[in-house]
Formats: sequence, C-alpha cells, structure tokens
Amino acid sequence: MSVWQKLYDELRDNNFIVIAVAMDARADAARSWIENAAPSYPALIDRDHRLSELYNMVNVPQAVWIDEAGRIVRPAENAGAFEAFRSLNFETMTVPEGKQQTAAAAKATYVQAVRDWVLSGKDSGHVFDAEQARAHTALPSAEIAQAHCHFRLGQYLLRHDRVDEGQENLVEASRLHPASWNIWRQAAETNDTGLAAGPEFWARVNALGDSYYYPPVDMAGMPK
Repeated sequence: MSVWQKLYDELRDNNFIVIAVAMDARADAARSWIENAAPSYPALIDRDHRLSELYNMVNVPQAVWIDEAGRIVRPAENAGAFEAFRSLNFETMTVPEGKQQTAAAAKATYVQAVRDWVLSGKDSGHVFDAEQARAHTALPSAEIAQAHCHFRLGQYLLRHDRVDEGQENLVEASRLHPASWNIWRQAAETNDTGLAAGPEFWARVNALGDSYYYPPVDMAGMPK
C-alpha cells in the first residue's frame, strides 16, 4: 500500500482527499501502475499536461495543497522527494544507505506535514499565507507558455498519426522549457518498464552538475 493511500485512509474523514495525476502523454503508459496500486482516491492521466500548465509543475512527484475554500496554501513543490538516486552505483545498482535514509526521512517529514495541515488547518505551521504562497509561486515566462502550446499541438498531431510533426513539436516544447522533465519525458526513449530512465535520461541528469533535479522544499526538517 502506498504512503498516500495510507494517509488517505487515515484522514479521509477529516475533509481530506488525495487526487493523483499521471503526467503521461502515452495513453496506457500509466494505466497498469494505477491499476496495480488500486487507489481508493481519484487517479487520473493528464495526457495534455493541463495540470502542469495550470500549476507550473515540471517534474514528478509534485504536489499542490489546496484548502477547503479552494485557496492554494502551498504551490507546486516536490512531494517529499529527494534525489538519492543520483548516488546510484551502476555496478552494484545500489544507493548508499545514508542517502536512502535521507530520502526516507524527507518523505516522512513531508507526509507528516500534510497530516498536520489536515488536522490543524490554517493553524498548521506548514501553511503559507497569501503573500507567502505568491512568493513561492513560479510564474511562467513567455517561452514556457509557448512550450505548452507546442506540447498540445504535438499531442494533437500524434493522435492524428502525424508522428514526425508531433515529435518535432514535443522536442521544440522541451527546448523552450528545458526545466520541465514532464515535457522532456514524452519524447524520450523508454525502457522495458515504460520509464524514460535510459542512457538519455542519465546523460541529462549528469548534465545538471550541481543543480537540483528535485529542488529542496521550503519546509522545516527537509534536506537541502
């Protein structure tokens, strides 16, 4: 059972709901994962990345906290993710234990913060006020807006069997919005499990250098 299913089961009677959204342009790429998890909360597939466009999401897993009044109290951020995978030893296919522990602690800290928000509401120390929420919101540039247009056009063309033109638009979308891993994955090669995690992915990750794949979350107790 996933950590989000456990949290939902625990807090569902407190006016709390989880909505999971897969950012995948390929129709059935996420379906088996959802069916195997069998969540009791809504799990959707956003083929056009409308959620990414609306909330400026660039990677997964990311989360947005929305209160019962429809107000965003925490804009898009990494949902407790930590980039321990960047320490992967390719010979042993293992991650150092210390990095694993940091990743586990980051996820636990984030989940506990969600729990505190649900139980404490606006009194939770993890809730942003309107000014703080605006300060943590990354507004899209003209290039990012154009990238989403190319992405949608590429999706339309692919669905109408105009594959070359569709792929060209996806590549252009990624060029205009290089920070979006969500966009980049849609034109990338996938491995046997359907994930865009092959050599092309690792080359792109390694090119980050000292930059983050998962930017730190502005939350007490989260690793930097």
